[in-house]
Amino acid sequence: MTTTWLDEPTPGAACSVIAEVSQTHDGSLGTAHAFIDAAADAGADAIKFQTHIAAAETTPSEPWRTRFSHQDDTRYDYWKRMEFSPEHWAGLEKHARERGLHFLSSPFSREALELLTRVGVSAWKVASGEINNHPLLDAMADTGLPVLLSTGMSPPEEIEESVARVRKRGVAVGVMQCASMYPTPPELVGINLIPEFRERFGCAVGLSDHSATIYPGLAAATLGIEVLEVHIAFSREMFGPDVVASITTAELRQLVEGIRFIEAMRAAPVDKADLPESITSLRSIFMKSLVAAVDIPCGTVLEDRHLTSKKPGSGIAVAELERVVGLRLKRSIERDELLTENDLEEVSR
Repeated sequence: MTTTWLDEPTPGAACSVIAEVSQTHDGSLGTAHAFIDAAADAGADAIKFQTHIAAAETTPSEPWRTRFSHQDDTRYDYWKRMEFSPEHWAGLEKHARERGLHFLSSPFSREALELLTRVGVSAWKVASGEINNHPLLDAMADTGLPVLLSTGMSPPEEIEESVARVRKRGVAVGVMQCASMYPTPPELVGINLIPEFRERFGCAVGLSDHSATIYPGLAAATLGIEVLEVHIAFSREMFGPDVVASITTAELRQLVEGIRFIEAMRAAPVDKADLPESITSLRSIFMKSLVAAVDIPCGTVLEDRHLTSKKPGSGIAVAELERVVGLRLKRSIERDELLTENDLEEVSR
């Protein structure tokens, strides 16, 4: 398995691909476990959930952003239905570890943070709406685990303040471009910010993508991101508010393969002046040589009409035509026979 930023949290590490389930399990523990297996089979590096404890993070009067649920009367009721017990969370973490995945879950309250600290996570992913929640952010950093900051709704000054708070506690930090739009149209993805974040903050950078396509992740990989988070669903016909911004688990496999391919390309720059023998050896197969267009007697001073170009490329290269015209044949050659340097001589003046 590729060693990624989640294994060694430093700038320049290979990209950690995080499969974000969010609430797409719809409160089903079995579905949550099924997502772990699907993410592992697709080659992801981490599985990520969100840990909501309704009474700790919201009020019963929280309004619906979009009324999507047919079984929950209030947003509070929905968050309540998304809760798992501490034992359930521990089982999910164990399953992820057994499948070779890092286990992550974003806490949305101090109580959720404490629960996840007991369960065990590889790093903290700070949701865009929590980046200025300084008490929660400080508590995450105080655990000593790496912190990933989503920046969906934050201006640069707010991001800078949060990065400084994390660094003050001496832990690794990553800054992720994110657009809090579900799904995200291409003009709002903002991959231009990735190199800007790297230069401004001097840390690992990434993308939290909600476009429901694999394209932004692949584009960001060409910029050398250390972290990519994408929402996943088994299909786009699933229920839940995050499905519209998700890729399928089959697309996740394509995305992971594409990122590893891109990383391999970036790690192996090509020098056209020093191509490997595996490529130069193909010249004789794919390039063309000068050959006789007709039977040519010995002593003929060559003209354009005597010559043509055909494969293989093991003779005099067709690029040498202008030099060869005007030389004299030292022997007779037949149609389609390749010329060699030994066949030619200068004409005495």
